[in-house]
Amino acid sequence: MSADAGESRKRRRNVPRPQGDTSGAGTTNIATYRRPVPKGKAEKVKDKKLKSSIKRSDAKARSAAYAAARAEILLPEEAGFLEAEGMERTYKFSQKALREEVDISSSRKMFELELDQYGPYAMRFTRNGRHLALGGEKGHVGVLDWKTGSLKCELHLGEKVRDVTWLHDETMFAVAQRRFTYVYDNTGAEVYVLRKHVDPTCLEFLPYHFLLVSIGNAGWLKYHDTSMGKLVTEKRTKLGPCNVMRQNPYNAVIHLGHTNGTVTLWTPNMSSYTAKLLCHRGPISALAMSQDGRYMATAGQDGKMKMWDVRNFKDEPLQTYFNPTPATCLDISQRNILSVGFGPHIQVWQNPFMTKQESPYMSHMIPRARVKQCRFAPFEDVLGIGHSKGYSSILIPGSGEPNFDALEANPYQTKKQRREAEVKGLLEKVQPDLITLDPRAILSVKRSVAGAEGSETNPEEDAAGPAEETDEADPGPKRARGRNSARRRFLRKQRNVLDEKKQAYKEKVAREAEKAAAAARTNEKGDSNVGSALARFSRRSDGI
Repeated sequence: MSADAGESRKRRRNVPRPQGDTSGAGTTNIATYRRPVPKGKAEKVKDKKLKSSIKRSDAKARSAAYAAARAEILLPEEAGFLEAEGMERTYKFSQKALREEVDISSSRKMFELELDQYGPYAMRFTRNGRHLALGGEKGHVGVLDWKTGSLKCELHLGEKVRDVTWLHDETMFAVAQRRFTYVYDNTGAEVYVLRKHVDPTCLEFLPYHFLLVSIGNAGWLKYHDTSMGKLVTEKRTKLGPCNVMRQNPYNAVIHLGHTNGTVTLWTPNMSSYTAKLLCHRGPISALAMSQDGRYMATAGQDGKMKMWDVRNFKDEPLQTYFNPTPATCLDISQRNILSVGFGPHIQVWQNPFMTKQESPYMSHMIPRARVKQCRFAPFEDVLGIGHSKGYSSILIPGSGEPNFDALEANPYQTKKQRREAEVKGLLEKVQPDLITLDPRAILSVKRSVAGAEGSETNPEEDAAGPAEETDEADPGPKRARGRNSARRRFLRKQRNVLDEKKQAYKEKVAREAEKAAAAARTNEKGDSNVGSALARFSRRSDGI
């Protein structure tokens, strides 16, 4: 036995293998982390090299699922919710009553910022939920660490502010002002002016692609690469001004709500929308997406709030709710809790997608105020509300994810960790062309032309590769090349133009054709006369 064979056998013994429901903690949840693999996929492949490669890939996937299930013991925190006893209802609990019952650290997360001179306010949290950006409609912009209460910077721009958003981290943020979109750093210094983003109304940032997306009153959807500083693409929606835009965190698809009651889905690699859904009979007033990308909540001026499953695009919603007045903002937390803002009221619904809820989970009212935006703080049971009188932070038990991944979004990251995360994000940046409705499509094998047309395909042929071309296959119509060249376009335009030289040339060709026809007729007559003159030399049939 060679030394290499012995080492490979040792490596195989060291790989953890799932054994079903073992005594280890968390091994019963292996199915949660295991990716779906068709049964018998490797057995149908005849190529030995490809077959062994598929088996090794499946073995690595099973080992990874087993390791992830065993790591659940490292996630000790659990999400908690309010529970009412007897005739009590959870939506009757006020924030004042919660403040008296929770601990000191949680009570500090409930505060009010009175800024009634510059409201209403748009607001946004960072991905790790540590920092908060506020943008007043009358030109006031503030950035602060809301957990410690320290103010990072404050700006008075002197013009209308429609929306704010963070970029890749808390060091830079973008502001949608009256004419253009401006980028500032955490000290308040102006970094860049995006003059191609004219008259913006909404902003979104795609963290894995480093793309800043804006939509404006002109109806142009624009993607700007912040790492390269250039405009990637711009799309004309052809549906008028748009004031509602959200991104799908699962596949980075942009959802736009229009005034005709439709929601369109956009990707930067297509010139038109990828999907269109009629949601309301009136204009769309608010829209929100779940963290897993499965559900979408929409609100319209018709006073209805609908829940949709974006995986099948059916015409009928999952659930329909009614609001006293049209909702102005929607947001879905990491635990699928929905917040709705209308007028001075905020309602919170617990899991409103699959089951019809009879009453809200919690409710809150801000007297003499108008709610503009509401967002859940990541990894915290906190809901931030931007309204006409300033900003409010309320406590929503069970809304945040209790366990965070420090490599994905770390609320306690240091300055060194932030720099390393920025470099890693730039190295692993996803190209805009890879944004699709189904991000798993890039992992699938490209099927043949027959399979794309709906006919049955052999999985063995799909795994082995594309089929060889045969002479019997229909090549289809041939497309002429060079049809849109400058010379071709000029000649097509001259077809219906009357010209004296062209007309004279046509008449000359017609006269030559008539002469040629007349000469042909005379030759035929001459041949017939010659034949009649020599007819006397032919033998007669009587035998003389």
